[in-house]
Amino acid sequence: MEKVVIIGSGCAGWTAALYTARAQLNPLLITGVMPGGLLTTTSIVENFPGFPEGVDGTDLMMRMQKQAEHFGAKTRFGSVVEAVDLSKRPFTLTVDGEKLQTQCLIIATGAGHKHLDVVGEHELEKKGVTYCATCDGALPMFRNQPVVVVGGGDSACEEATYLTRFASEVYLIHRRDTLRASKVMAERALSNPKIKPVWDSAVTEVLDLQQGKVTGVKLKNLKTNAERVLPCAGVFVAIGHVPNTQLFKGVIDMNEGGYIHRKQGSETNVQGVFVAGDCSDHVYRQAITAAGMGCAAAIDAERYLGNLNQ
Repeated sequence: MEKVVIIGSGCAGWTAALYTARAQLNPLLITGVMPGGLLTTTSIVENFPGFPEGVDGTDLMMRMQKQAEHFGAKTRFGSVVEAVDLSKRPFTLTVDGEKLQTQCLIIATGAGHKHLDVVGEHELEKKGVTYCATCDGALPMFRNQPVVVVGGGDSACEEATYLTRFASEVYLIHRRDTLRASKVMAERALSNPKIKPVWDSAVTEVLDLQQGKVTGVKLKNLKTNAERVLPCAGVFVAIGHVPNTQLFKGVIDMNEGGYIHRKQGSETNVQGVFVAGDCSDHVYRQAITAAGMGCAAAIDAERYLGNLNQ
């Protein structure tokens, strides 16, 4: 029987583990198949407080892990939660085929980026293909170089606008002839002289595998079927996120996009189950906001368990 189980090992999960460990709740954190979460795909994190020179994403997660474990957090590396029974307390989790019970659960499963699923995208990730302009836009490989942003929503416009600080020009690739973004965001992007929209077009391939870095993209006009190559040093994919919440569908309340609803603080609709990080945040999606939510979930869990024992 565990007092607290935390599912997820990103900023939210490790912060929740740190706070619950310091509260002497001996939390168990289950990392999932991708320990450290999406931040480990980022080479340099320059916007996390306390690191004026920036910090490697994987290194930051390892530091968080060591800090949580220093205070007594337990870790199951590479383990996957396959099923949950939240119908009664204690809750029952199936982890790698084994059953374990917990009095309290913190969901910090994060979210994944939507992908283009074209040749070169995955092979050139961290070599010019990225999913976060705020994280990677200032890297030397993109400075004073043309870059591509794929997408047409608020996120794509925000990424494109941000990248104008560093890139020589930003090509905004969108499948339609108008942006889906809010009017304010669209006007801000389209009025920037550095942003050049490419309408009715889709990326069909990221170049160049032979050189081992991004040198351009192949584009297809969806109205004329005409194809061309657009040279660039980076491809920023901003077509949305998918929260990692499939395990909780039908049990935990979530919106149409799969993001878990937070009630008061970090509470979910199930008493004793709390949520933190990108699996419930479709607005900010930053490491520091996820960490803050992990702190809140841990404090809520501690208070919940304290009330149970009174």
